[in-house]
Amino acid sequence: MNDLQDLLEKLSNAHGVSGYEGSVRQIIEDEVRPYVDEIKTDKMGNLIATKRGGSPVVMLAAHMDEVGLMTKYVDEKGFVHFTKTGGWFDQTLLNQRMILHTENGKIYGVIGSKPPHVMKEEDLKKPVKADEMFIDVGATSKEDAEKIGVKVGTPITPDMEFKSLGNDRVTGKAFDNRAGCTMLIEALRQMKDIKATVHAVFTVQEEVGLKGAKTSAFGLNPDVAVATDVTITGDHPGIEKKDSAIEIGKGPAVTLSDADGRGIIVPEPVLKWLKEAAESNNIPYQLDVGTGGTTDASAIHLTREGIPTGVISPPSRYIHTPVSVLSMEDLENCAKLVARAVEIVDRFF
Repeated sequence: MNDLQDLLEKLSNAHGVSGYEGSVRQIIEDEVRPYVDEIKTDKMGNLIATKRGGSPVVMLAAHMDEVGLMTKYVDEKGFVHFTKTGGWFDQTLLNQRMILHTENGKIYGVIGSKPPHVMKEEDLKKPVKADEMFIDVGATSKEDAEKIGVKVGTPITPDMEFKSLGNDRVTGKAFDNRAGCTMLIEALRQMKDIKATVHAVFTVQEEVGLKGAKTSAFGLNPDVAVATDVTITGDHPGIEKKDSAIEIGKGPAVTLSDADGRGIIVPEPVLKWLKEAAESNNIPYQLDVGTGGTTDASAIHLTREGIPTGVISPPSRYIHTPVSVLSMEDLENCAKLVARAVEIVDRFF
């Protein structure tokens, strides 16, 4: 478990907003190399790690990118204005410390706001929108900001480090989807007696349109696929069990459908396969019917003439924030489920 937690920490602390996944890809490439026969990076930037075998051909997907920001404009006083890359609830951004990834290296800044001492009563009652926010990097002018490397297009991520909480819970940024990357690497390590050919694909730009999954699935054309991602829980204040029946600490979530069926409705043969892998190995699992949000599976299953696809997820609280929380036991069981499923896939497809 400690090795798994160390790996999650390394990946969570890495920075790779959509379109700029290079540093994350390098970590993953180094980690998976001992467990696969071939590694390549395709034209989109997806990392494809292959264990050669026979049939069927299985695609396992985990996206490398995280939600972040991008510099849109630097004003005459040196304050940085930005756009959102991926889905943010604006209030989670306010007063965060950020890292601007410039060609000269990391530059730190803060998303500032007016102090409450000078706010009018009506200002205190209304939320601040992201397009009203700015980043203070300590620059004195536009020219000063540009001199230290800040310019239009500079990617930005939260400055937040991984930490342990009580019991087996951990918190950090980018668990969506460095948790999926971690479980996929661990699953590759655990796999034994594989008859199938396995393509572990660490995809790019999921948060902005499932882009890497679309292109890699088209190129590989697998017989069956599993996407790994996090899923929301309904076990903390502010959300009800009717919105999500999933609980942290109760095992992997196996998706039945997401986005009210507009994303994916998982085919019955895939569900039978994943359930059998879990039940025959005494791996606890939960069934997930989601109303909002999709995963790489939504793109993969609509590729070419259609690819049977499932989703396995560790439950995670507060996703798309820098302080997500998950259970390491859940993550370990997710990795086990992926590995055990691949070991018996030839009986189902």
